[in-house]
Amino acid sequence: MHDSGAGLSLQEPSLAAYFQRRLADCARDIDPSPQEDTCWYLSQLLDRFGRADSLFSWEDGSYDLRPLALLYGDAVEARDDRQRCLLLQQLGDMALFLGALFPERYERKGIGQDYFVGMGGSAYDYLADNARRGRHVFAELSAAFATMLELVADACSSDGPADDGDILALYQRWLDTRSPALARRLKILGIEPEQVARPQ
Repeated sequence: MHDSGAGLSLQEPSLAAYFQRRLADCARDIDPSPQEDTCWYLSQLLDRFGRADSLFSWEDGSYDLRPLALLYGDAVEARDDRQRCLLLQQLGDMALFLGALFPERYERKGIGQDYFVGMGGSAYDYLADNARRGRHVFAELSAAFATMLELVADACSSDGPADDGDILALYQRWLDTRSPALARRLKILGIEPEQVARPQ
């Protein structure tokens, strides 16, 4: 993490402002650095999904998390392009949010990062060509979806102590992706991933 302080300070007027600062801090380590508009979009996404009613849908008398595949099916069957774009934006946003913040939960079910990259990247790719506004943001989110997953995960991660299971899961994700953002998070925990991975 960064030394700028991960906590929500009293000077920040909203959750979106907090995430905007965190994303800007974390984006400095990415080359090429994401556009300012893209970081703003991500801060709004994180603020929105910070409220349960934006993430969960009401079905059969209870709140539930709609599976990404069903959202995709809804988009395919949409009655017009406007509705299709709204559904695909929800799909892309949820793929980014869930893939960044809950990868271990889905990996236990056999769903890896490539699933989120495929679903979210494809949704944003369609929006890059068809959305009414923000096409340049959707184009960047589509082209660099895996990087955006790491950026969001980095911006949302806690600077607090991690348990052994969290560290092992983080190391396994680094082994699978060799992501520089994950390597930085491991180094903060006192682990040099390249040295651990080197054969003895």
